[in-house]
Amino acid sequence: MAKSARATLAAARKHALSLPETTEAPHHDYGSFRVRGKIFATIPPDGEHLHIFVDDELRERMVTLHPEAFEKLWWGKKVVGLRVMLAHASAGQVSELLTTAWYLKAPKTLVAAFESQRG
Repeated sequence: MAKSARATLAAARKHALSLPETTEAPHHDYGSFRVRGKIFATIPPDGEHLHIFVDDELRERMVTLHPEAFEKLWWGKKVVGLRVMLAHASAGQVSELLTTAWYLKAPKTLVAAFESQRG
């Protein structure tokens, strides 16, 4: 994962909303980023964390390599993604994680269109 300036909620929001067909909508007391209605990240009310829904392999790698910035996100007894401590994560890491989470939730046709635009 790339290193860069410290992550902020504003930068994370800007990046998430730059991804094709991403919207921001309320989700209970949280905010959420969605692609065609599917949530790929949530914003807790404290504004200091971000929850990003990535696969097990990436989650474990980030928690192991950067425990100061990332921890497992639990939903009951199940781990569902990463809890990001924004003050300790880099903007590049957060952007890459948001993009990866978007890829996991976006329809294949949208991913293919995005890939062809990127070259």
